Amino acid sequence: MFSVVLAAILLVFNNALGADSALKAHDYKMAGDAQYTRIVVHFDRKPDFRWFLLRDPSRLVIDLPSTDFSFDPLELRPRGLVAAVQYGAVDAQRARLVFRAVGPFSVEKAEVKENETSDGFRLIIELRASSTEAFDAALRASMLKPGTEARLEAPSHTQDRFTVALDPGHGGADGGARGVNGTVEKQITLLFSLELARKLEETGLYRVVLTREDDRFLRLDERVRIAREKGADLFVSVHADAIAIRSVRGATVYTVSDKASDAEAAATAARENLSDEIAGKVPEEEQDEVEDILVDLIRRETHAFSIRFARTLIGKLSDTVQLVKNPHRYAGFRVLRAPDIPSVLLELGYLSNPKDEAQLRDPAWRAATMDAIIEAVGYFAKANGGARG
Repeated sequence: MFSVVLAAILLVFNNALGADSALKAHDYKMAGDAQYTRIVVHFDRKPDFRWFLLRDPSRLVIDLPSTDFSFDPLELRPRGLVAAVQYGAVDAQRARLVFRAVGPFSVEKAEVKENETSDGFRLIIELRASSTEAFDAALRASMLKPGTEARLEAPSHTQDRFTVALDPGHGGADGGARGVNGTVEKQITLLFSLELARKLEETGLYRVVLTREDDRFLRLDERVRIAREKGADLFVSVHADAIAIRSVRGATVYTVSDKASDAEAAATAARENLSDEIAGKVPEEEQDEVEDILVDLIRRETHAFSIRFARTLIGKLSDTVQLVKNPHRYAGFRVLRAPDIPSVLLELGYLSNPKDEAQLRDPAWRAATMDAIIEAVGYFAKANGGARG
């Protein structure tokens, strides 16, 4: 009996000693969106850590020495790429932080820096949405070399077919525009996208990804994340807007820009960007400005490709579809902000105009318009090493 009591006392004593020597983790902060998320954790002294990946679901695991965690629960709420945060002791000597992600991701940074203006150190983690292919490759690499950090490579796009992501605008609680004869934007964009996906796949040259295949709401950044997860080579968001002036009609092709090409483009982007709020969703926090030079270069190159496809698409549509004056326009569309996927937003026409609405409901007009789009995709894919016959 005495030995049992003594053992219990020694265990408590040893645990107390361990607690005194444990690392202290505090001031957890997380910011970002579904494309990029930055996490900062402060420690009382420099932490010795390693990280690795797990899948189903996609997770980042940070192993630490024995650590006392003191986090504000409000800071741990899901945000950006992170769906959940777990932490605690693994055993007497080890502790663990686990970040469950909303989908595949890359680890852009995982490093410790000494605080400049206060005592202690901070662990900085930067996550970026990635493809399943790239995540699995990094996971395999970490399994082959246990105990080492597994850096995720950029998607290789080695699939046999050029991948087109089609994004039917709006959905669910967000119906979008409504035509003068009752056509609802979320329904016509879904119908058009489903038909276009089928025609693209029938060519045998393309793999098609749809951000939604039914009447559901998606945040704007979720639409982009789906395209990136599937390794898309091109992103086309399909819409059919409405404005107060019913006489205005015709198709428009938009690319992203911080500065709008004109007041109408700015107003269109503002309407489309309100989608999250219309559906009662709080927009994700904007990404921290910590982009490095390489990412900026990638973004510029992607923007150039987006403009190239927009011009090609307008050229093909001009033979089939009535276009607005100055059909290539640009503004700050959130749904076009993928840094590494050429992206355009195609307004098929104005539901506020009876003739445009009638065309959108006409299967023959839709088929001819889709043929023009497929031609444009073909030219773009071949110019970028895709679509092999």
